[in-house]
Amino acid sequence: MENETENKITEDSPKVQPVKKDYILSVSILISAVIFVGAWVYTTGLKSDAPRKEMTAANLNDLALTLEEKVLPSEGVVLPVRWGDLGIKLASAGVIDQQKFDSMYASRGGISETNRRLLEKAGNGNIKITSENSGFLLNLFWALGLGAKNDILENGPMNDPRYGGAGNFASTGGWTLAQCDAMSHYSQHHFFVLTPEQQQLVEQVSKNIYRPCCGNSTHFPDCNHGMAMLGLLELMASQGVREEAMYKAALQVNAYWFPDTYLTIAQYLASSGVEWEQADPKELLGVDYSSGSGYQQILKKFTAPVQKSGGSCGV
Repeated sequence: MENETENKITEDSPKVQPVKKDYILSVSILISAVIFVGAWVYTTGLKSDAPRKEMTAANLNDLALTLEEKVLPSEGVVLPVRWGDLGIKLASAGVIDQQKFDSMYASRGGISETNRRLLEKAGNGNIKITSENSGFLLNLFWALGLGAKNDILENGPMNDPRYGGAGNFASTGGWTLAQCDAMSHYSQHHFFVLTPEQQQLVEQVSKNIYRPCCGNSTHFPDCNHGMAMLGLLELMASQGVREEAMYKAALQVNAYWFPDTYLTIAQYLASSGVEWEQADPKELLGVDYSSGSGYQQILKKFTAPVQKSGGSCGV
C-alpha cells in the first residue's frame, strides 16, 4: 500500500432508487485535479444563516481553486480501515466474479497494480482513497456492503414489503459482477462479525449519512453509493473506529464520489463565512446538505455550483 502518513484520518415512506433492467456497468471514477487537505477543526454547528458575501465571478473562480485543494486532495486520504484480505474473500465467496471484474476493467484500461493488490492479495494495510481510485473503491465497498451479513439489509427498509423485495433496487439488481445472481449473496457472508455495540453504531451513523443522488440515507442503501457506504461503515465499526472518525471518513469518501456537490457546498459555506475545515462532518452528511433535496435547496440559495463530473448509480 501507499505511504499511510499522508493526509490520514484518525480518531481525534422514503424515495426509492429503482433498478434499471438493462443496467450497464460503467466506471464512476470521479477525476479532480486537486492538491493538499488542511487539518480538520470542529465547531458545534454550521453558521449557514450568516450573511453571505457577494462574490464576483473572479472571486468565485479563485475560491473554487482554493477549496479544491482542501476538499479533494490529489495526494489522497488514508482512511481508518485496514483492507487485509477482503478482496480475496469477496472473490472466494463469489460476490465478485474475478473474470467479470477483469473483463469490465479491461475495456477501461485495466486494473492498476495498486488496485489489483486490494483485489488479489492479503496483508493490505489502511485504504488510501484518491480521485483516481475512488470508482474502484466504490465497487469494492459496494460488493462488501451487499455481501456482508447485516441486520440493516435483512430487517431494514430494503426488505420493506411495500417495495416488492430487496432485489428490486439498483444496489442489488445493478450488481452484475457476482457469480450467480447478486441476491444469492445478499447479506450472506460473515466477512466480519460486529458486536451489539458496533452494530448499534452502524445503525445510528447510517441513518445520518445521505447521498446527493437520491433522498435516502445509508440505512436505506438502494443505490450503489448507499450500499458502498454501508460496507465502509461496517468495516470501520468492526475495527473499532469511533463515531467522530466514521463521519469524518464518510464525508471524505462522499466528496470523492460526488466532487461537484461537495465543492459547491464548500463554496456555499465560504460565502457564509464558514471554512470547510470548521464544518461538522456529521452535519454536512445530513439531510440538509447531502441528500438530493437538501442539495437542491442549497442551489436555490447559491447560484454558482461547481461543474465537475458526478457519481452515477452504476459502477
